[in-house]
Amino acid sequence: MSAVLDKVTVSGVEVPLIFEQDRHLPIASLQVVFRYSGALADGKRSGLAKFSARMMNEGTKSLGATGFARALEERAIHLSAGTGTETFVFELSSLKEVFDEGVGFLADLLREPNLSEASFEKVKTVTLGALMRKESDYDYQASLLLKKQLFADTPLANPADGTPESIRALKLEEVQTFLRDHLVLKRAIVVIGGDMSLEEAKDFAKKALAPLAVGKAEPLPFFKASDKEQKAVIYKPTEQAYIYFGAPFDLKVSDPDAYKARVAAFVLGSSGFGSRLMEEVRVKRGLAYSAYGRIVLNKSASYFSGYLQTKLASQEEALRVVREVIDEFVKNGVTQKELDDAKMFLLGSEPLRNETLSQRLGRAFNEYYKGLGLGYGKKQLEKIEALTLKELNAFIKAHPEIAKLTVAIVTAK
Repeated sequence: MSAVLDKVTVSGVEVPLIFEQDRHLPIASLQVVFRYSGALADGKRSGLAKFSARMMNEGTKSLGATGFARALEERAIHLSAGTGTETFVFELSSLKEVFDEGVGFLADLLREPNLSEASFEKVKTVTLGALMRKESDYDYQASLLLKKQLFADTPLANPADGTPESIRALKLEEVQTFLRDHLVLKRAIVVIGGDMSLEEAKDFAKKALAPLAVGKAEPLPFFKASDKEQKAVIYKPTEQAYIYFGAPFDLKVSDPDAYKARVAAFVLGSSGFGSRLMEEVRVKRGLAYSAYGRIVLNKSASYFSGYLQTKLASQEEALRVVREVIDEFVKNGVTQKELDDAKMFLLGSEPLRNETLSQRLGRAFNEYYKGLGLGYGKKQLEKIEALTLKELNAFIKAHPEIAKLTVAIVTAK
């Protein structure tokens, strides 16, 4: 059966529930997603959400980190917490025969997380070590630099991992407050499926959510990318230039024309070999091993971004070619062959994106979360199949803002 949208009522709160039954294998999967609880909710403490998720991976107060991990491993249960830009997510999966126990472990984790000073100091040490290693990851540094330029003075400019300074200054009380305010029923969405009925799924969801307070929900803000065409450079002892570029893209995630953006991005830079950027930068000129560009459509931001690595001596030429490719793309659009090839790939590869239960549940969640409605993926493919060259090129021409590039480079003097 395909995914369905329902709800469960816990403590008087109606929590959305997305469910798909799959009897092919005796497995079950559950996600509890909390809206506006990811990196965007860090506030003044960069890295707070991600650090809080790491604390939730330290097990329960009763069993501790080692005991909790052992209990899960003995039953082959996977349970973890993580964050994205907009969301805080718990993921649980196991064989159906032990799934009820797994849900019990998740409920215990939500009821009595191991928020001890010892665990806090352990997670802080591990996090600081990871951040110190990232200081020599110039690809990561260039990516951060671009975000700082594109989204200056907004939460999107802050690194989701935090900085050494922000993590050193972090207090356990801040983590406790974050978890208390964000892991609440009014922010929750349940995504569940596998070898079970809808009624069983609702019972599992109620059991998992039972420890949560009602709490409060907040609307997710939207941030517009800069069109100032800035350039920022950081000098490091590197033998390669790491170039990231981005621009605004004036389209909301729920816009009816969003499918056209998917096709346009495929031709311009997201399809690997055969894309305009890869052909011009690597194949014809040999300026980089790869060149990539994509259009990001999220609830909190919409923008175009891309990257490449090149020799130090070639960085200006490579950047010039990128600008030329994008200018030409906006001015003249795509060819009929490029549109036909894009359709062939996007339509032909669709079954590969729906093979597993987790893939299908992930798609259903995105359709619901972005306000598109369940089943939108199929409708989108029908629209792509019917898309004409004239329609696509008119859409591309209507978005000249993607040529207003902001550039971030990590290079050597």
